Amino acid sequence: MDFIHLHNHSHYSLLDGLSKIPELVAEAKKYNMPALALTDHGTMYGVIEFYQECRRQGIKPIIGCEFYLARRSRLDKKFGIDTKPYH
Repeated sequence: MDFIHLHNHSHYSLLDGLSKIPELVAEAKKYNMPALALTDHGTMYGVIEFYQECRRQGIKPIIGCEFYLARRSRLDKKFGIDTKPYH
């Protein structure tokens, strides 16, 4: 059975990730993972580097992003309602 990490943050995920993309992909290759996902927090800055590195090392890239969603509008600021964002 194949195992694929679907929730990974890189150093592009500010204050939330430390992994450098080449090392992250190399570890997946080392453990014979057929694919790997990148789901940085609120940013997609690393997507091109991730895609190219995965292709170079023969791993299928899965591109995603982890966002926060406002319950109403991003401009609404009512305590108790707008202080609990969806993740």
